[in-house]
This record gives sequence, structure tokens and C-alpha cells, in this order.
Amino acid sequence: MIKSRLPSTCSLIKLVKDLKWFNLKKNKNAQTGTENPGDTYVVVGLGNPGDKYLPTRHNVGFKVIDLLSEKTGIKTGKLKFKSLYGEGHHNGFRIVLVKPQTFMNNSGECVREIVSWYKASLDHVILVYDEVDISLGTLRIRIKGSAGTHNGMKSVIYHLKSQDFPRIRVGIGGPSGQIDLADYVLGRFTKEELKTAVPGIKLAAQAALCIIEEGIDKAMNKYNKAVKD
Repeated sequence: MIKSRLPSTCSLIKLVKDLKWFNLKKNKNAQTGTENPGDTYVVVGLGNPGDKYLPTRHNVGFKVIDLLSEKTGIKTGKLKFKSLYGEGHHNGFRIVLVKPQTFMNNSGECVREIVSWYKASLDHVILVYDEVDISLGTLRIRIKGSAGTHNGMKSVIYHLKSQDFPRIRVGIGGPSGQIDLADYVLGRFTKEELKTAVPGIKLAAQAALCIIEEGIDKAMNKYNKAVKD
């Protein structure tokens, strides 16, 4: 008669501990984005927090994130990394949507923290923001580049120590006459301007998904307009 060999009590205890460690590590990786960081895209819309700033020209980045939230079902209700953010999957891609809550000029603090946490490669970090040097409702997508006159982007580049990341610049047009630039960007779109601004914001959301799903070259060919900036 052949006797079956049962594992010892010590072996069983070790097996249980190993399984617990494996599941704990797996869950931790899923939470921190380290499971497969190359597949994670971080989309950051720049703006200022608070209801008072919500309808302003300077907050078109937030508007784009809100639209992306509707399109993907990823809610931006978590408060961490000095931001409101959410993460989820859309068409096979892991996406993190971010609205910094640091105020515009310190946006880089938030971006640095969230990029570090998710270990996202910079070519998968997409910044969306307003641009006064581009016609209202027009998009300008770039693989990389300087901040220009945009203080939010200056902060991001400073904290990431690089300008080699994609960005979608949403044209809001420039001030006319003697209107101060700060007053202009912190002002609201007129009813007439909204007829052009809203379609531009919608295009920016589509462009962000196009970058993720089809690549930035395809997005630039499809959404960039022939304007001087």
C-alpha cells in the first residue's frame, strides 16, 4: 500500500504566507500604477480650483477633463496629489485624469507627484491648457516644447525637469484694446465666443483620446490647424 505524503504544518503555513504576500503585492501594484506603467496615460487639464474660476478662459483644461470623464466614465472625485483625479480603463488603455488644485502657477507640484506615483513615462503625460496666442477654438498639438508665456506650463516643466511631453493647446484668442492679459484669461467667454470655444473644447477631448489610442502623429494630422502661433 502506497502512503500519500501530506505537507507538514510548517509547509502549509509558509504557503499561506507566500500567497498573502503575492496578493498584497499584486493589489499594491494595481493601486500605485507599477503593474504595467508603460500602459498608463496621465491626462492633466490645467486650471484654477473653485467655482469662481470654473467658467473662465483660463480653465478650459478643466473643461476638457470633465468631457473626458463623461466619455470614458472615469470620475475625478479622488483628492490626492494636490489634485482631483480619477483612474480607470477605456478601450484597453489605463487612463488617469487630473485636475490640479494648486492654482495655476503651481501646477507642476501636482503633476510631479502624480507622474512619480504612477511611474508614467513622459511621452504618456498629456497636458491640456489654454493658449492666448492661438485663435479661439483652434487646437495646437505638440510632442514637446517650451512653456511660452503660460505660467502653469512653466511650473510643470520646472518640476518635471523636462519639456519632452505632449501637450494640447486650446486657443482662447488674445485680449483686444487695453484689456490686461490677466483680466482677460480670468474673465468669462462671451455668449458669442462660446459658440466657437465649446466646439474647440470638445475637439481637445477627442484629440486627447486620439493621442492615446492612435498616437500623437495621427492626432496632430487630424486636429492641428494651419494658424500662426
